[in-house]
Amino acid sequence: MIGAQLAFSVAHAAEQADHALRVVAMELTSSLPTALARPVEYALEGQGKRLRPLLCCAGYAAVRRTQEIPDGMWRLACALELIHTYSLIHDDLPCMDDDDLRRGRLTPHRVFGAPAAVLAGAALIPAAMMALDVEAAGLGLDAVTRGQLVRELARAAGATGMVGGQWRDLEAEAVPIDAEGLERIHREKTGALLATSLRIGGIAAGAVSEELDALSAYGQALGLAFQITDDLLDVEGKPEVTGKSSGRDQALGKSTYPGLHGMERARAMAEERVRDAVAALAGAGLDTPSLVKIARHVVERQC
Repeated sequence: MIGAQLAFSVAHAAEQADHALRVVAMELTSSLPTALARPVEYALEGQGKRLRPLLCCAGYAAVRRTQEIPDGMWRLACALELIHTYSLIHDDLPCMDDDDLRRGRLTPHRVFGAPAAVLAGAALIPAAMMALDVEAAGLGLDAVTRGQLVRELARAAGATGMVGGQWRDLEAEAVPIDAEGLERIHREKTGALLATSLRIGGIAAGAVSEELDALSAYGQALGLAFQITDDLLDVEGKPEVTGKSSGRDQALGKSTYPGLHGMERARAMAEERVRDAVAALAGAGLDTPSLVKIARHVVERQC
């Protein structure tokens, strides 16, 4: 088991996701007007963590009990990165968090203007649904399963997931919230798409309900660990490493885990959520080296 864990590399898996994303992005932008293609390309070529495609493919591999992941599965998983990228573009807009820096570069609205950024983000939503359906068909999944995948992604990206979480996050800038309210925001804003990344991989692999429940629980716990770590990095991270402006949460008056619980307790909470995530997998026999290592990576990262 230890040897297998060492064999899995988060960095190498991210490179595979990057390669697949370049293919998907090229196909997408070739059909767009130049004025829209440029901000879409710019947003997608930034050096992201590619966590959602990694989780999708790791979930697929865990259910299949294999280390072999088809190229088409990596391309299918890029649908999650398209949705994530749209959310980053819109989160950074002047009417939202008004951020100038993302992934070590100027945000799309600072380079191309807010109207182009809004439309580029919007274009990625249907593009993600199309990529998901097309690549699922290429993998031989039937129409019923493909429809299930699209519904999963739409639900996570919508008002009961990311969009709802973003709205609660904006509301919380004006009204202080308690620990329960903060967790609800991030279960929707961050956890929903992470859990769905795993569920989509599991469904594509033919997972049974017990396995999907375990992947969902892992993803939700991992989402909280990820957000707590993000909050910690906003306080003590260096912009040249994180690729983002520091201190933005405090400047916007956001409630955060360090703000509510203190730095040391927040670190301990992140570790607790990682343990919860791995325990959820173990119950269904899905605690594979790759998923365990990704969970550790989430809380040990510096960006």
